[in-house]
Amino acid sequence: MINQKKRKRIIELMKREVVPAIGCTEPMAVSLCVAKATETLGCTPTHIEAYLSANILKNAMGVGIPGTRMVGLPIAIALGALVGKSEYGLEVLRDVTDSEVAQGKQYVEEQRICIHLKDGIDEKLYIEVIATDDAGHSATAIIARDHTHFIRIEKDGEVLLNQPLKKHQTEEAPTKDDEECELTLRRVFDFATTTPLEEIEFIKEARRLNENASREALKGNYGHSLGKTLSRPLGKGIMGDSIFSHILSATSSACDARMAGASIPVMSNSGSGNQGISCTMPVVVFAEENHNTDEELTRALILSHLTAIYIKQSLGKLSALCGCVVASTGSACGITYLMGGGYKQVAYSVKNMIANLAGMVCDGAKPACALKVTSGVSTAVLSAMLAIQNRHATNAEGLIEDDVDHCIRNLTRIGASGMNETDRMVLDIMTHKSCK
Repeated sequence: MINQKKRKRIIELMKREVVPAIGCTEPMAVSLCVAKATETLGCTPTHIEAYLSANILKNAMGVGIPGTRMVGLPIAIALGALVGKSEYGLEVLRDVTDSEVAQGKQYVEEQRICIHLKDGIDEKLYIEVIATDDAGHSATAIIARDHTHFIRIEKDGEVLLNQPLKKHQTEEAPTKDDEECELTLRRVFDFATTTPLEEIEFIKEARRLNENASREALKGNYGHSLGKTLSRPLGKGIMGDSIFSHILSATSSACDARMAGASIPVMSNSGSGNQGISCTMPVVVFAEENHNTDEELTRALILSHLTAIYIKQSLGKLSALCGCVVASTGSACGITYLMGGGYKQVAYSVKNMIANLAGMVCDGAKPACALKVTSGVSTAVLSAMLAIQNRHATNAEGLIEDDVDHCIRNLTRIGASGMNETDRMVLDIMTHKSCK
């Protein structure tokens, strides 16, 4: 059993990484940065310059902005300046009204916004906003590495906040605090299965928010309506009316709504709403239909979410690897546990996931993410089914090693470093497409 000090640090980590969000987190992070720059300026800017990393651009170009029925960064930036509240974090636009959306459209049409690719930076998550007014005053806000982490704020050249980024954990010797919270799959499993229940019941809010988002999505026609399609006679006729089809429908429904810009809050994981949905809904649906106890579901959700956080620690918040691979690996662990599996079977499910989905490319946030999420979740179920029978990919196969933590490092090395050229090519293709 993990001691109380280590449990406390892991709980603190989870509460930082599992938070509510409305809309896709990349444009919301840009809107948050704009809101902070505007608040620092003290008035509505007459002009906004946004300098963004390639991964932020990629994930914000094709996704719906909540409450606007519009897609992309310009309206997110305009509303961040006009109505955004930085105190809301990734729910920065939760108070937006139709009349304010109209004002935002006018702000965009007046060409007050310029968006640039930020060159010469190593960080994949980087947002720099410079807001100016007619009197010549300016304010700058910079977010980096984490969607809500401000590292610099200035007004008229005066530095109000300066928090240089520490080196990545992989680039420096771990501190004593790092060692206290260093995760392995074994530690993740032990934490999820032995921590006193009252200390981890906060994860139930993920179930409430994401289950509600899934239900609400079925009331409209969001995105490509994949979740709705799976729940209709056509979907049931092909996929059946089973636990498996219910998992796919419930998960993709929430993703449909979120990617289309529905004003529905979801519980995110590691800065991604889709990852939060994918860590949550497959586990919730399986537990409900498998008649698992409330405690078993709570522990399975912790196992799912914390596994995803663990993988993201070496992968980074944004990468060329589709986040559904990470989150679905978490849900595979949770489902395996709900099937009655122990640590050995959970480790097998991780190996099965990596053997299948390693290398799935992220080509930006968009409605079609529902398809990728469904691919990941379906693989999670298959991986768990094999794992519970002690069947798994072996060290003779591809990226798989006997040590499951080495398998995870192999996956994250590919996503964080090996696919960088792929990432650049994806962005180049996305920004040079002919539009008709």
